[in-house]
Amino acid sequence: MARFFIESELAEKMVLRGLDAHHASHVLRLKPGDEIIVVDSRGMAARARLETISLSEITLTFIERIADSGEPPVAVYLAQGLAKGDKMDYIVQKAVELGVGKIIPLAADRSVVRYDAAKQANRQERWKKIALEAAKQCGRLTVPEVTVFEDVKGLLAKYGQDFMMVMLYEGEQKNGFKALLKNCQARAVLLLIGPEGGFSDGEVAFCRQHGVHTVSVGPRILRTETAALAALSIVMYECGDLGGY
Repeated sequence: MARFFIESELAEKMVLRGLDAHHASHVLRLKPGDEIIVVDSRGMAARARLETISLSEITLTFIERIADSGEPPVAVYLAQGLAKGDKMDYIVQKAVELGVGKIIPLAADRSVVRYDAAKQANRQERWKKIALEAAKQCGRLTVPEVTVFEDVKGLLAKYGQDFMMVMLYEGEQKNGFKALLKNCQARAVLLLIGPEGGFSDGEVAFCRQHGVHTVSVGPRILRTETAALAALSIVMYECGDLGGY
């Protein structure tokens, strides 16, 4: 059943507008009487019936609340080093499917791609749309936020107090991700993933000085897009709901 997010709370009568209305009527070809799932601003889900369809909006009638468990019990934020080409598109989409809570584009020292303010805003909007579509597809109750760009110092200043922070670092020789998570009770995890060239020595040193765990995920060096999704999967398996309860 198709899923749509609305900005208001669930009510007896609701409305889909704009792109959502167009998608429902012209792409999915839904008709009056068809049912959809709507998720409101609080993350509450319900079945709703299409009543009237116009060029600009669709009116809905509430049918019943439904129990939905699309959100993991652990909040995992992904600080992803900017990557070339369409890799970021792929990372955003798959991270949402895996249950990420927030995606933070990270302008690292070795990031090859550099965006001015206008391009940053443009990319952020693109990734927000990808996150929205992925959330609809995989049955999420919230749409993970794609934030403004950060560098490592700004990232730790903003999130360092409330999260267990973990940096995947290919140069780590002692600490493994598996061991770190073995008895982990953290309910909020911040993952730091470097760009294609990895993190610089300065970034690694700064993070270690500010309470970030540097870990290895094994003997093989992973591409940035592989590392991001592998790390997220590991946390969701060990601390979340990936693999079932």
